[in-house]
Amino acid sequence: MDRLALGTLGQHLQRLRQDKGLSLSHLAAAAGIAKSNLSRLEQGNGNPTLDTLWRLAVQLNVPFGTLVAPITVPLGEDGVQVQLIDQGQQAPQVDAYWMRCAPRTTRHAEPHTPGTRESLTVISGELEVGPEGEVTRLHAGDSFGFPADRPHCYRTGEHWATLLVTIVYAKEGATP
Repeated sequence: MDRLALGTLGQHLQRLRQDKGLSLSHLAAAAGIAKSNLSRLEQGNGNPTLDTLWRLAVQLNVPFGTLVAPITVPLGEDGVQVQLIDQGQQAPQVDAYWMRCAPRTTRHAEPHTPGTRESLTVISGELEVGPEGEVTRLHAGDSFGFPADRPHCYRTGEHWATLLVTIVYAKEGATP
């Protein structure tokens, strides 16, 4: 991520945290990151991992897309690139992402907020995806949905995989 994107992300993160009335210490502890790392991130420094950003979004009780919405560049690490395409403005909150995974890549994703579902359509390549221990093999043209409020993973084979991912968050106040 370039410095401009990091600065934009940091300012947005700080605004979200303050809007929720959370201290730097409280959010850092809840997300399982060092307070100094969160402070650097809010100042536009550092290089946050996708997992760190997901944990921050969960602790802020906002969709991941809300946290990264001001960023127009793909986020990536360890052979996985993710970019927000669009966010719905109605309830339930729906985020759409473009995702690309390198060959022989395994991405373990932390649980989203309770009641969240994830659906994806494979554009090219093939991969195994789903809740940990319950993955399903998909090929180009296949679609699949699963509960994303549990740990889940994406695992590619010998080729790149490109997918469209839709995340539907539970309506506020709804029981999963």
